[in-house]
Amino acid sequence: MSVSLPRPTLSRPEPAHEPALRTALRFRDVVGLTVGTVVGVGIFRTPSVVAEHAGSVGLVLLAWLAGGLLSLIGALCYAEMASAYPSTGGDYHYLTRAFGRRVGFLFAWARLSVVQTGAIALLAFVLGDYAAQMLPLGGPFTPLASPLYAALTVVVLTATNLAGVRHGAGTQNVLTTIEVGGILLVVVAGLLAAPADAAPLTAAVPSSTTALGLVMVFVLLTYGGWSEAAYLSGEVQDPGRTMTRALVASLVFITALYLLVNWTFLAALGVNGVATSKAVASDVVHRALGENGARLIGVLVVVSSLTAANAAIFTGARTCYALGRDFNAFAFVGRWRKASGTPANALVAQGVVALALVAVGGLTRRGFETMVEYTAPVFWLFLFLTGVGLIVLRWRDPGRPRPFRVPFYPLTPLVFCASSGYLVYASLAYAGPGALVGASVLALGIVLLVLTGGRPVRPVASPNPEGGS
Repeated sequence: MSVSLPRPTLSRPEPAHEPALRTALRFRDVVGLTVGTVVGVGIFRTPSVVAEHAGSVGLVLLAWLAGGLLSLIGALCYAEMASAYPSTGGDYHYLTRAFGRRVGFLFAWARLSVVQTGAIALLAFVLGDYAAQMLPLGGPFTPLASPLYAALTVVVLTATNLAGVRHGAGTQNVLTTIEVGGILLVVVAGLLAAPADAAPLTAAVPSSTTALGLVMVFVLLTYGGWSEAAYLSGEVQDPGRTMTRALVASLVFITALYLLVNWTFLAALGVNGVATSKAVASDVVHRALGENGARLIGVLVVVSSLTAANAAIFTGARTCYALGRDFNAFAFVGRWRKASGTPANALVAQGVVALALVAVGGLTRRGFETMVEYTAPVFWLFLFLTGVGLIVLRWRDPGRPRPFRVPFYPLTPLVFCASSGYLVYASLAYAGPGALVGASVLALGIVLLVLTGGRPVRPVASPNPEGGS
């Protein structure tokens, strides 16, 4: 005999009321930001590692297809959350509704101090490394060239977003178009350079789950960033329809692009050639275009880094704004500048933290690796909690209108939670000391929560959309 349990109504405190934001973003803006965030520098770095551990053409392409499908599953979960709870706070808004203000506070703190600012610094370092090769500073500034270019990137892109929401989205659309066009040029060059007899496979097909696990860690790392679209839902025209279409279209396009790029690399160099290459895209283009090809790849990586960093700055400031809007201790970042349609103070605060991380990366002399270690475990932890939050909100808030419902519920969110939970483990197992530093900074958020008492901002009858700056 089955017993039907009553479903409790939602009683968790909700984030503070948002001021009326401009619904200035369209379908193409969300797609541009999502594609620009995901298709970053990873596609120029991880194919070699994936080929090394996969060992065969079939497994390489299958891994990239599986990564796209898992990412699409996650995007469907986020599409339901974004359409049911549109908010500039994204995951912060969902986690607060599902688990309460304390979890929401820790997530927003993690975004400001670890995840988003670490990602911005990471991307800025990639740009800095390539820019230092193409435009060396010389003299005593030679060892400082990469950190200086990285810092300049953070400053310029933050200033661009401070100019206004349309400026930020417009910049993103242009950069994304250039980036994808450049990658397609690499594909064409690779097909022209592909020999009639590609290098034969001699590497062994992996026989352990460890090797296959490593393959998926790197593949899903390269697909990471699609969840950033959730932070745009409060500024999107018709979010119930637009967010679902944009997320699905973005992931389908990205999966097809990644499969095409990897197939091209394999056709030009063979599995062994890809696995042993330290700069696979440069090696492929060099075959077709010679020395000029290396310069082309350098420019392309710079554009890719700019594209992803701009998207990270654009969306990251929205969570920082939500933190300040809801908690007295951070109220200064919770002000919206009506004239430009931006969370101005949040953008500045985020930029300052990112610059501090650039300084740390510069001191370690391994900025990219340090930032990967620093951000990965915390990022996947909160992605896992957001997946759990979807199930919690389905149970606790059944009356909420949901313009889009994730198909095959609850199997779809359970698969998403399982994959995210595994990546938390893998990030801690394979990352260096930076992972412990990132976890320690997250723990500092717990201390701040205790010291401040997690006091929310007092509700006001009519929020001032002007905010301040």
